[in-house]
Amino acid sequence: MRFARVGLPVGIAVAGILLILTGDDDAVGAGVLLIGVAGLVVFANLMLRLSLSSERDREQEERNREYFSRTGHWPDDPQR
Repeated sequence: MRFARVGLPVGIAVAGILLILTGDDDAVGAGVLLIGVAGLVVFANLMLRLSLSSERDREQEERNREYFSRTGHWPDDPQR
């Protein structure tokens, strides 16, 4: 998983930088494109992590609602 989150975008960005530094005009364009792709990979990973986080929040909310249905108060409310 660490490879997909860190290694892949870093590798793509390094390849892009190498193309920019060592290539002709066409290679420079490809290097800039690769750096953009690395940014998109990071963005996609971030969106996936946020999606998984919100799923856990929804599951916790559902557990809290079930608790409320059984007891008549929320789990984090002080006892009466």
